[in-house]
Amino acid sequence: MKTHVKEFFTVALFFVSSIMLAQQDISGTVVEQDTGGGLPGVTIVISGTNKGTTTDFDGNFTISANKGDLLIVSYIGFDTQQITIGDETSISIQLTEGQNKLNEIVVTGYGTQIKKEVTGAVAVIGAESIEKLNPVRIEQALQGQVAGVNITSASGAPGAASNIRIRGVATNGDNRPLILVDGNVIEDLAVINPRDIESVNVLKDASAGIYGVRASNGVILITTKGGRRNMPLKIELNTYTGVQNAAKQIGVLNATEYGFIINESQVAAGNNAPFTSLNALGKGTNWQKQVFQQAIISDTNLTATGGTEKSNYSFGLGYLDQDGIVGGEKSNYNRIAARGNYTLDLLNNLQLKSTAIYTRSNQDRLPENGIGSVLFNALNMNPTLPIVDSNGAYTLAEGLGAEVINPVAQLENNYNTSQINKISATLGLEYTFLNDFSIQSRFQYNHANVKSDIFKPVVNYGSGKVFNIDRNELIENSDNFQDYTWDTFLTYEKSISNHNLKVLLGQSIFKTYGTFESYTGFDLPSNVYGESSLADATEIVDNQEQNKERGANTFDVRLLSHFSRVQYNYKGKYLLSAVVRRDGSTRFGPNNRFGIFPSGSVGWLVSDEDFFTNNNVINFLKFRASYGIIGNDRIGDYRYVSTLAGEATYVSNEERVFGKAEGALSNPEIKWEEQVTSNIGLDANLFNDAVNLSIDYFVRKTKDLLLSAQVSGILGASAPGSSAPTVNAGDIENKGLEFLIGYQGNITRDLKMNVSYNFATLQNKVLFVASENGFEQGGGFGIGLEPPSRMAAGEPIGFFYGFETDGVFQNQAEVNAGPTTDIAPSVGDLRYIDQDDDGDVDLDDRVNIGDPIPDITMGLNLGFNYKNIDFSSSAFASIGNEIVRNYERNQPFVNRRSAVLDRWIGPNSSNENPRVSAGANPNGLFSDYYVEDGSYVRIQNIQIGYTFPDEVLNSMNIKKLRIYGSVNNVHTFTKYSGYDPSASSGDPIGGGIDQGFYPVPRTFMVGLNLTF
Repeated sequence: MKTHVKEFFTVALFFVSSIMLAQQDISGTVVEQDTGGGLPGVTIVISGTNKGTTTDFDGNFTISANKGDLLIVSYIGFDTQQITIGDETSISIQLTEGQNKLNEIVVTGYGTQIKKEVTGAVAVIGAESIEKLNPVRIEQALQGQVAGVNITSASGAPGAASNIRIRGVATNGDNRPLILVDGNVIEDLAVINPRDIESVNVLKDASAGIYGVRASNGVILITTKGGRRNMPLKIELNTYTGVQNAAKQIGVLNATEYGFIINESQVAAGNNAPFTSLNALGKGTNWQKQVFQQAIISDTNLTATGGTEKSNYSFGLGYLDQDGIVGGEKSNYNRIAARGNYTLDLLNNLQLKSTAIYTRSNQDRLPENGIGSVLFNALNMNPTLPIVDSNGAYTLAEGLGAEVINPVAQLENNYNTSQINKISATLGLEYTFLNDFSIQSRFQYNHANVKSDIFKPVVNYGSGKVFNIDRNELIENSDNFQDYTWDTFLTYEKSISNHNLKVLLGQSIFKTYGTFESYTGFDLPSNVYGESSLADATEIVDNQEQNKERGANTFDVRLLSHFSRVQYNYKGKYLLSAVVRRDGSTRFGPNNRFGIFPSGSVGWLVSDEDFFTNNNVINFLKFRASYGIIGNDRIGDYRYVSTLAGEATYVSNEERVFGKAEGALSNPEIKWEEQVTSNIGLDANLFNDAVNLSIDYFVRKTKDLLLSAQVSGILGASAPGSSAPTVNAGDIENKGLEFLIGYQGNITRDLKMNVSYNFATLQNKVLFVASENGFEQGGGFGIGLEPPSRMAAGEPIGFFYGFETDGVFQNQAEVNAGPTTDIAPSVGDLRYIDQDDDGDVDLDDRVNIGDPIPDITMGLNLGFNYKNIDFSSSAFASIGNEIVRNYERNQPFVNRRSAVLDRWIGPNSSNENPRVSAGANPNGLFSDYYVEDGSYVRIQNIQIGYTFPDEVLNSMNIKKLRIYGSVNNVHTFTKYSGYDPSASSGDPIGGGIDQGFYPVPRTFMVGLNLTF
């Protein structure tokens, strides 16, 4: 027995010795390729075994392995590498951020998840995609990047905001999504420098329910750049300079054409022709050319990031200066933005996190998008008039109605400046205990002061002009806005065998409040801007005096929320997430103040099943579904109770006295508007993860829509300070399909390519409106006409409601056979369709003649890298939406669109454009003649860059140097005759009406990216 034991130990010792001799200790370092900094916590595993290790603080590791073993090196957010062990005993491994998107960390609300475990409809945009577009505001970079997110331009003026709509228009009120920057609520994205952004996550479905009431229109989560632990100081400089111009001018008549048309219209009205010598008129003044100009834009950003053993930091400073393509410096915008992130381990289990953003912006504003705007005047101004008269004074716009004035004189006399100082800060602590628990408490604060000065000098633009100023005046406004959010939540996370559980319990307290101050001084001693102050005015009026007496110059809104989320997965492939949130809002009465809103989602990682392991085409496949209810409280304050916020005026002792009266009519029964969202989707990776695919189908219903009810005039709802009551009286449905496919891979050793395409369909329908007449209306067209937009059951919200035309009357027989109108038509006038066949065209014959909501939106993004050269481009398409052309003034002597040259002048000459006449005619009624196809395809950006090779930079201690050239808003393919088909006011009822939108400029720029 002893002999056998001895032999056994001898053999065992031989085998162990053989293994130990074959194995070798491998030491190595794992660093980030871009920075060279060591990466702590990287996992190194020998393939096919459970043997492995992780890197230390400096990125160093040691592992025992045999020659020929395969090391799997993985780190969240970086591409996984495979290293085969040879004879070496020391190796250096560089990891690059990027292509393994399944291991990306996704911010999903009060926490994070690995992307492959996300069960909601969540889209992620990285810093690289944003930086290639060089947007002034981050909204501009979202267009075409995320299916189901539509961005429209409220204005192309410098610093102007855009309208963001996630999965359609869900309410007739505020449709803005909730935006958080590092967890802090941000109302205006102008405060964040796009170069400071690390990633943008968009929550499109019920997964947004964790944020409660403010998330009813979706959530955009922005994470700013931060440093990493044990990361050496890295300094980045990014700068560009560019030239902007107008991508398009609207075709209008030159002086000779104008004279000919005016003569014809006057003669048709029985008047004499005012221009007796057309040949002498020439081209005249191109008023658009006078207000449009080349404009400079420049942007410089400096970022410093790094980290120590117990902390990491990131600081950024940027300056943007942009002149406008209309008026140049008269519409300038400049911004200084400073940002800081700092994280510190106070103890091994106690961490401090803080962020701060300071923004100071100055903006010069012009009148735009309305009657009397600069572009409205440029389009309607008489081209036979010079800019200045023989005395050197600006020409008066006589005979063009009360609203049209000389636009160059208007620019000269426009002084409207605003300055915004805003601070956004967060401070939080995270404490971990008992291995599985952590508690976080975060305080977020925003403060903004908005000051504006408006100076109106004494000026005369012509006889009877509504913009004439007889007494100069200076208006000074100062508004203060503040809000804070205090979130506290406890997290429990536990894994037992194949079961993984994560539970969140939290509370959120929110308050926003503010005050408004406004004063006007009249009769200043100087008529030159900047030479007098408000103190020099002869008369000073407190514009908020009456509001102060009613307490209406301030606001105070508060929210109290409790929430819980349970996330569970079995073997990492059966996924569940459930959320319950209880929100309370001061905008509702005691009986309806709180609402409970549940949501949930499930997922199945099919590709992790055993039967799927040998699939060589589909590398990853996940099915997911979600359903949830989210509340909305975006209405006026205190609408559930009667307040003395109205204005009453009476006479006492021969003096006018201001008193109080009932304000908005109350409705104590108003309750939460609810959005019910359901979504099914799949995500897949194909062909060795080179192709990614995502498909979603959603239905989003809004119930108990909060509307301003129509009431009888005897109730006093139209009195100063009063309004109609708010009621729950409508339902809206949005549904659609979203699709995304992308490819990223190596074509050859030196050529890498990436391309992605997405599209989204959207069907919007109003299901129910409980008003007295069955509809709500809004928007404006012409002067004195009914609002052109409506919300009515069975139609999309904000559809255009007017007369349908059937060509032009070609002869008197057609006129005699046609229906009658209030203004009798003549030969050459538009023929309106008598929808009810009663022989008379009246208001009852109006129908749906257009929809401002696109049926389909698409985005295409393309890029490649060849050695040190990189190229990128992006395009966006909007299909199926209409736009109302409303920049033409209906006056006899204003200028006309060049389309009038194809007018009706005799039988069969035109069946589209009516005759011209200065006399009374019905052609100015709102009809489909003024509604155009607003579909377009826009090449948004083309950029080409060159990165200098390392061997050139090493001697200069430069880690990266890239130069590039770029063009934004390259070209727009559209049938729309206006400036910009992407423009919209964003109003749910009244959007898509173009009154002379300030167009988005085309920008040519050169820049560089430098890293030390």
